Amino acid sequence: MATKSGVDEVHILWISEGMSCDGDTVSITAATQPAIEDVVRGLIPGLPKVHLHNKVLAFELGGEPYLAAFRQAARGELGPFVLVVEGSIPNEQINGEGYWTSFGNDLETGEPITINAWLDQLAPKAWAVVAIGTCATYGGIHAMAGNPTGSMGLADYLGWNFRSRAGIPIVNVPGCPVQPDNFMETLTWLLYQAAGENPMIPLDEQLRPTWLFGKTVHEGCDRAGYYEQADFGLDYNSPKCQVKIGCWGPVVNCNVPKRGWMAGVGGCPNVGGICIGCTMPGFPDKFMPFMDQPPGSTASTGLVTAYGKLIRSLRALTNATVNEEPRWHHRRPELTTGYEPRWPHRSERSPAPAHH
Repeated sequence: MATKSGVDEVHILWISEGMSCDGDTVSITAATQPAIEDVVRGLIPGLPKVHLHNKVLAFELGGEPYLAAFRQAARGELGPFVLVVEGSIPNEQINGEGYWTSFGNDLETGEPITINAWLDQLAPKAWAVVAIGTCATYGGIHAMAGNPTGSMGLADYLGWNFRSRAGIPIVNVPGCPVQPDNFMETLTWLLYQAAGENPMIPLDEQLRPTWLFGKTVHEGCDRAGYYEQADFGLDYNSPKCQVKIGCWGPVVNCNVPKRGWMAGVGGCPNVGGICIGCTMPGFPDKFMPFMDQPPGSTASTGLVTAYGKLIRSLRALTNATVNEEPRWHHRRPELTTGYEPRWPHRSERSPAPAHH
């Protein structure tokens, strides 16, 4: 259904039958800004009515009742829908005589229907297409060197120039798993866009929402000040900068340290974990071996050490100074603030004449 400004009812077809652990589905159940249940129950003002089709969160017990909406969409009989893809896409052209994936069976042949076949039918008909998690966005763990499946991200499969029926590029929301509010905020933007209330969603060259992935981990990290003054932790118990024990934060696009994980709490460096770059297109191959110093970190920390130690000592001196109250805070019978009164203080006045 549609209004003059946009649609008033949207289906979300969420398919995780690629190379997936369903971790992104589990993650978004922790979202609070907004919560998935608030969106589905229509508690967010201005959003279209939402019908969610996700096997983990579905009331149907699988089988044809659950597949009905997907089959309708493939036939072009379902109203506007957002296709959410979870898990990387294997290359079914190299599967030998078997299948890498399956989601339901072909009603005529009885053969499994692959994720690739579903994408070929659903993606061109979708109002918008969203890849959730690093496996779906860039291939992730299943696409690492040496894998036998030829797995890839959704944009590698559909093409980086793909556009949905609404003219929207693929929207990538990476993370292993995705940060729950990052995804729900992105989905909410798209739903408002469908309702005619939002402009085109802003994406970077890697198709990520710019307001979520425009800064690095380091720029939002509580520990960043330690780096600037060359104060590095040497083990995971330290509250200081973790670059020397393998943190990739200075070069990774992610907002988790600033946003936290759930209700503003948590996030990898915030709780003592190094950043291993799980939101990046090069993950995991370009970030291995984990827990070793990233390339260039030795040079950068070496350069920062010279001035960092000087800055730290000067700040310590200033800190000691500003941790003392001014000298004129006292209860002695004289004013020492520097104020020059126009009349004498009581102690300096002539004695008052006696009255008889």
